[in-house]
Amino acid sequence: MARRKKKPEAHANHERWLVSYADFITLLFAVFVTLFAMSQTDKRKVEEVIASLRESFGYAKSNPMSNVNVLDSTELSQIPAISTPSARGDMQPQMPFSKNSKQRYRAEEKDFKKARASLEAYLLKNGMKDKVDLEINRRGLVISLKEAGFFDSGSAEIRVSSYPLLAKIAESLSDYSNDIRVEGHTDNIPISTPAFPSNWELSTSRATNIVRHLVSYYKFQPENLSATGYAEFRSVADNSSSDGRAKNRRVDIVVLSDDGERGEPQSI
Repeated sequence: MARRKKKPEAHANHERWLVSYADFITLLFAVFVTLFAMSQTDKRKVEEVIASLRESFGYAKSNPMSNVNVLDSTELSQIPAISTPSARGDMQPQMPFSKNSKQRYRAEEKDFKKARASLEAYLLKNGMKDKVDLEINRRGLVISLKEAGFFDSGSAEIRVSSYPLLAKIAESLSDYSNDIRVEGHTDNIPISTPAFPSNWELSTSRATNIVRHLVSYYKFQPENLSATGYAEFRSVADNSSSDGRAKNRRVDIVVLSDDGERGEPQSI
C-alpha cells in the first residue's frame, strides 16, 4: 500500500487582524454617527418652545427665529424675582382672590355664622381644628389663632406654613367692611429678650404682624384695622397647667359687630 504523502502545512495568515480591525472601525464609525445624530436637535422646535415660554412669562413676543438663546443678557432685569423663605419667613403668599373687584358690605350675625361655617369646614377638611378656635359673641366674630399653628415660641414672625390658612381666613372676611381688631395674648411665663423685654412687646408685635400681613398681601383697608397686645392679662384658661397656657397663647382676629364698634375710636 502506497504511503500517503502529508500535505504541506499552510502558511500562517498574518493579515487576519485586518478583518477584526475593519469590524472595529465600522463599529466605531457607527458609534460616532449615532452620537452626532443625538447631538443634533430640532432647532426650530427649540425656538418655538423658547418663544412660548417668553410669551407665557409676559415678555414681548418676538420672532422665534431671531434668537435661540434661552436667556437674553439684555433681559435679565425682567426675570421675575423668585422669593425664597428667609430666616424671618418673608415669603410672599399667593393671593387667593381679587380684592379690587369686590364691593364690601357690613357683616351681621348671619354673615358671621356663614364665615364661621366656611372656616370650620376648611379646618375639618385639612385637619387644622387644633390651630384655630371660632366664636360669635356680642363683640362679633372671634377667630383665635393658636400660637402652635402660627408662631414659634418666643417669636412674633408668622410661620410660612400657616400662610394657606391665613389666606383662607382673609378670603372669608374679604367681603366685609366691619372694623377688625387684632389682639395678641400670651401666657404668664415671663420673657426677656433683646427683641421682647416682656410679654407686652411679644403680644403686641404678633398682633401687628397679622395686621401688616392682611394689609400688605390681601389689601384690607388700614383704617378698618387695629392691633393691640394684652400680654398675659386677658387669659381664657388657667395658666397653672400646660394646656391652659397653650390656650392663652393666641392672637384673636375680632370682626366687630355694631356693639363691638361702639367702643372704638372714630377717625375725623
